[in-house]
Amino acid sequence: MAKARDNTVYGDRVVSKNRRAFFNYEVGDTFEAGLALIGSEVRALRQHGADLTDAWVDIQRDEAWLKGMRIPPLSHAAFAHEERRTRKLLLHREEIERLRGAVERDGMTLIALKCYFKNNRAKVEIALARGKKKHDKRQAIKERDASKEARAAIRRGREQ
Repeated sequence: MAKARDNTVYGDRVVSKNRRAFFNYEVGDTFEAGLALIGSEVRALRQHGADLTDAWVDIQRDEAWLKGMRIPPLSHAAFAHEERRTRKLLLHREEIERLRGAVERDGMTLIALKCYFKNNRAKVEIALARGKKKHDKRQAIKERDASKEARAAIRRGREQ
């Protein structure tokens, strides 16, 4: 936890998670990226959160851009922001080149996993991912159901 000048303690606070990501994709390496936001977007993130279900990253001209992330506008803002505007990601040049290589060479996709505040700065965790096929998703459902049944059986065994 970091401290501000007035000894206020700032902790990491998760704003939003992309819960569908692990079901739809095989997630690989993850990266932390800063977000370039305008003032009303930061306030909206703190108050209402964001929707990352359709968020993905595109790399254009040595810059990474977050697309599809929805930040609901504030109702009382004089100059409201656009909900799904493209937002710039703040990454090191080497990280951008590594991501570009994986996308072009291996056919990977860049998705957003979660949005959070770290030391009062908005961050996004992005990941290299490969889309799952339908049979992979069915297998994931079977494994989840089997583990749920096993936990229930253990719980019943303890109660007796």
